[in-house]
Parts: sequence; C-alpha cells; structure tokens
Amino acid sequence: MAKRHQQNLGQHFLKDARALLRIADVLDITQDDVVIEIGPGHGELTRRILLANPKRVIAIEKDEQLIKDYLIPLGDEFSNLETIAGDALVVVPKLLKSQDFNRKTYKLAGNIPYYITGHLLKVIGGVENKPERIVLTIQKEVAERICANPPKMNLLAASVGFWGKPEIIRYISKKSFRPQPKVESAILRITPYKKRQWNIDKKQYYKFIRTLFSHPRKMAINNIADGLGVSKTEVIKELKKIGISAMARPQDINIEEIINISNALGGKR
Repeated sequence: MAKRHQQNLGQHFLKDARALLRIADVLDITQDDVVIEIGPGHGELTRRILLANPKRVIAIEKDEQLIKDYLIPLGDEFSNLETIAGDALVVVPKLLKSQDFNRKTYKLAGNIPYYITGHLLKVIGGVENKPERIVLTIQKEVAERICANPPKMNLLAASVGFWGKPEIIRYISKKSFRPQPKVESAILRITPYKKRQWNIDKKQYYKFIRTLFSHPRKMAINNIADGLGVSKTEVIKELKKIGISAMARPQDINIEEIINISNALGGKR
C-alpha cells in the first residue's frame, strides 16, 4: 500500500493512540449519531470513531491518494463509512444543505490542517444547522486564543464564543504526529448553543467585533468611536453605564459587555 501523502496540504498525522481514543471518547458517540470527520488522512481517528458504532461516518478528505490508499480499504471493513473527496471548507456547507443529509443533529471531528482552523470555524459559525458537538485537534496557541477571556479577549474568541462554548480537553506533544509539526497541539471541544444565547442581530455583532478589535492595542473608545463615527464622549458615556472603564482595551471586555455596547451604539453609524 502506498504511503505517499501531500505534505503541501499541511497535514500532520496524529499517531498517539491515547489522544485518538480521547477524541473519540469526547465525541460521546451513540448508535444514532452521524459524525462528519474532516481530514481523516490515514484513517487512525476514523477507525476509532467507527469502532464506537455510529449510524454513519462521513469522512471529507482533500487528498485523493489518501482516499484510495487508506479510506476505501477502511470502507470495505466498515459499511457505515462514506468518503467525500474535496475541500472541507466547500464540502461542509454544501453537505449540510443537501437533501441527502437530512439530520437535525450531528457531530464534527478532525485532526485538521492548522492553516484552515479560522476558516473552518467561520464556516461552522455561519451555518444554521450547527453540530451538536465539535472536537478538533488544532494548534495549542490557537486553541488558547479561542478559549480566552478578559484580560486576553480577542477577535477569534469573541467570534467563536458567540455561538458556542469552547474548552481545551488536553494538550498533545508535537512528537505525537508524523511528520512532526513545529508547534504543540490541543484537543478543542466546542459545544454550540442549542438556543439563541444573546439578544443581538448576528450581522450587527460580527461587524461590531471587527470594529472593536481592529486595533487591539488601542483603547476601546478609540476603535469604537472611529469605527462607528460617533464621539468619544458618547462612547465613554455608554461604557460608564455598562461599568466599563474609559481606559479599557478590547482584550478587557467580555462577550456580554461587547453585546451591551453594540446594542447601545451599534445602530449609530
């Protein structure tokens, strides 16, 4: 069997059996579950997901050689495995909208190429039918940014935290991958909110956080005033009502406070 893979796709294959088992455990798979796996590679995680006996596993792999060498043989062993060739950033939205995928609940997992992390989370955040649970292996630093709270709040944390609760399950050494990446990794679990969590229009919120974090090192009043075209006096007045210092920087403000500011000033453009 061929062992070739496309390193230009940014793939680092997780070989740590304990980490793979932990990912499958955290997914909490039942016999009625449909699991979408992104970047199955050699099928190490795929096999552990399949052994949990879900109803269906849909593996999305961009490298057609890996599909031929590893996933097709795995599909011969497990009849509930379906493989789709393509870019997950394109395939996932189409799959969720297709009549063939008539599911209200599903789970999503993957040891994903690190460079697509932000794009993938943006895709998931934009779909209406979000997974019941998301478990991803990503770069440690990025996982910590996603889970950050004040005084380390950032645009990525504000974006993901709007639609789900992220948490780091465990860290993984770079020695657990082949080829070995230059950075440490983490298993990240995101539990999307089942109901609308915040009283704000989604488009308004995302537009506002781009304004708030446009210059993270500046004081929040400057970013807000410049971005919304309102006076600093007005911004300070609204911040004071919410209990936020006029000296606060974007990283000092939590999601609930961001929403309160946006609702107070967001329409004044």
